[in-house]
Amino acid sequence: MLFGRHHMNIARLEQRLPVSIVTRGNEIFIQGESDADVRTAATVLERLYEQLQGGHSIDREDVDAALRMVQGDVVDAGFVREVRTDRRSIMPRSPNQAAYLRLLEQRDLVFALGPAGTGKTYLAVAAAVSFMRQRRVERIILSRPAVEAGERLGFLPGDLKEKVDPYLRPLYDALQDMLPDGKLQTRIEQGEIEIAPLAFMRGRTLSHAFVILDEAQNTTPAQMKMFLTRLGEGSRMVVTGDPSQIDLPAGAPSGLADAAARLQGIQEIGMVVFDKSDVVRHPLVTRIVEAYEDEQPAAAG
Repeated sequence: MLFGRHHMNIARLEQRLPVSIVTRGNEIFIQGESDADVRTAATVLERLYEQLQGGHSIDREDVDAALRMVQGDVVDAGFVREVRTDRRSIMPRSPNQAAYLRLLEQRDLVFALGPAGTGKTYLAVAAAVSFMRQRRVERIILSRPAVEAGERLGFLPGDLKEKVDPYLRPLYDALQDMLPDGKLQTRIEQGEIEIAPLAFMRGRTLSHAFVILDEAQNTTPAQMKMFLTRLGEGSRMVVTGDPSQIDLPAGAPSGLADAAARLQGIQEIGMVVFDKSDVVRHPLVTRIVEAYEDEQPAAAG
């Protein structure tokens, strides 16, 4: 189970580090260009073995995640090892993800900024479900501004729910990974889980809730102020967004960037900035993020 089918996990580690790994029965021999590389490989394998002992399976992504954690010098003590939900346990896959989960546990308000694929929303939803399982909150509220790709709701077909649902679908998808279908629908019907556009937050006080604002780069400063001041007694609030993917009209300031600048000095507020090294989707996503960070795109042919 540690080595993987046809030793695929060992091969993956050899691809990522300048080491050669030979297995003989239950023994592993590691040779490398430096003692540091050998120690890194050994520590990764020890971490993966601990993960197996905890009942988790191992695949290529887990090898990559363990390597990121070891190279980031993340030790076991002092950070959340996993977040338990009804359907699965989620573990951090990068040092920044570990720091993010720690802040979600410790702070009432957390900002997470960074590119797609870094787990900003997924981990926040996982933490929200975990908090509800532990009865630390009474409900989960997930919200997004209904502004994307230059479209306006009024031009879309259907009633209000049909107009809004496509914007909120990624939040439903994350919840479906955490909760059985029947339980998810029941909690929504009972009001324990609410998924609504940002405009629905105005005038409310959100108490004893885990509140997530996703795609916050598409808020205006006024909308962001409105949302942040909804924080009520016994609640946790998480704001996620990618400052490089703003869909507001040209020249309009982003509420996410404005809030991050205004609030970064407040110690009680947690803030995590992810980068391309934290991308945990398909390996090509990292390459795509890198390409779009290039200030000199190729000219059209």
